[in-house]
Amino acid sequence: MRDDVDTASSVARADSRLLSRVLITWAELLVAGFAGAALGGAASGPPQLIVYLGTILASVAVLLYNVDRLITTRMRGAQ
Repeated sequence: MRDDVDTASSVARADSRLLSRVLITWAELLVAGFAGAALGGAASGPPQLIVYLGTILASVAVLLYNVDRLITTRMRGAQ
């Protein structure tokens, strides 16, 4: 009976960590996107392309970082 309670609380904590990580990822992507849009709007020509590519690179980095954090947390929980 005690194992069921521990399992249920563990699942609840994992779900809350997932939700918070999703919200953090969403906020980081918004910041990167708005910063890229602001810098890209201020630039013109080739620098605008560089800012656009940098914004894409930052978005991919945010996604990969947060996926890595989720996988690391899940692997620690499995041990």
